Amino acid sequence: MSRVLIVEDERIPANYLKKVLLKEGYEVVSTVASGEAAIEHAGAHRPDIILMDIMLEGALSGTEAARTIRRFMPDVIIIFLTAYSETQMLDMALESRAYAYLVKPYRDKEIITTLRLAMLGSAKAPLAQPATLQLVGGYRFERESERLFLDSKEVPLGPVALRLLALLSRSPQSSVSIEQIMEHVWGESVSQQTLRSLIHRIRDQTHKELIVNVNKVGYRLSVT
Repeated sequence: MSRVLIVEDERIPANYLKKVLLKEGYEVVSTVASGEAAIEHAGAHRPDIILMDIMLEGALSGTEAARTIRRFMPDVIIIFLTAYSETQMLDMALESRAYAYLVKPYRDKEIITTLRLAMLGSAKAPLAQPATLQLVGGYRFERESERLFLDSKEVPLGPVALRLLALLSRSPQSSVSIEQIMEHVWGESVSQQTLRSLIHRIRDQTHKELIVNVNKVGYRLSVT
C-alpha cells in the first residue's frame, strides 16, 4: 500500500483528496498546510508520494519545501497541485524534480492515474535491485529476462503470469494494488475473479505462498 502525504493549505480540497485516496486504498500518513510542516512530516512518516500544493501557508512555498525534502528523501515521488499554470511555476516545479504537475481543477481519475503511473515508474528503477529475486520454496525470479526458476529448471507459467510476477518483483517489500495489477497485466480493468484465478493458478504451479494477499487491497511476493 502506497503511503501519501498531502500538503494543501485549503481544508476542503485537502479533505476531498484524502477521501479519494482512502477510497482507492492508499494510506494517507498526514495532511498539513505549510512547507515547514511538510518537511517535518516527510521526515517523520517517510511517505512514498507527496501531493504538494505550490502556494502554501508559512514562509516556504511547495517548491522550496520539495527541494529541502529531496536532500533527505531523494527518491520520494512529488506531485505538485496548483491553480497556477504560468511558465515560471512550471519551471519551479521542474527544478524541484517533480514527477508531475497537475493544474486545478483536476479530476479524481487524473489524480489516481498519475499516482499509479508514478509508482510503476518508480518501481521500474533498476538501481539497488538484485538481478535475481529469491522467493519462498526455493524459487527465484530473474528480473531482466522475466523468468521463474526452481533450482536450475525453468517454470513454464505463461506470459500473463510472468507479467504479474515481473510487476510484483519491482517492489518486493511492499504490496501492489489490485488496480495497478489490472492496468499493467491486462491493460484494462478486469474482474477481480480473473485476477484471483490467475493467482490461484500460479500458486498451484509453484508454491501456495509465492504470492501473498495483503489486507485484501493488493498482493506482494513472498521473498526470502
